[in-house]
Amino acid sequence: MSVELHLEPGRLARMLRMRNGIVERRLAARTRRVADIARAEAPGSMGRHIDWHIKEGPRGLQAVITCDHKAVRYVIEGTRPHIIRPRRAKALRFEVGGAVVFSAYARHPGTRPNPFLQRALRLGR
Repeated sequence: MSVELHLEPGRLARMLRMRNGIVERRLAARTRRVADIARAEAPGSMGRHIDWHIKEGPRGLQAVITCDHKAVRYVIEGTRPHIIRPRRAKALRFEVGGAVVFSAYARHPGTRPNPFLQRALRLGR
């Protein structure tokens, strides 16, 4: 008894790329794991703004992880030292040692970059 098996590359490729196929399920599981790590690594409430999805791209399926927090760019890239001035009021208000202090400006020392999304991608491999 002999058995012949003919594989059609085009049909096999379509079967692998189809929605809810094995490739998409594996990609979704890995993307979900990386997004969970990114949520844990994100500072403050930024983790609640992280979402992911799988989409069809020009070269096949693509995993996309997004963070739509308004300050995500400043966290990832860091900031240089800068001066903070009041926008709507005449002065800034601070509490220093229990006393209220007013100032026309404040010198912010800047922040170091926190590439939590890239770190999650490395840890999720």
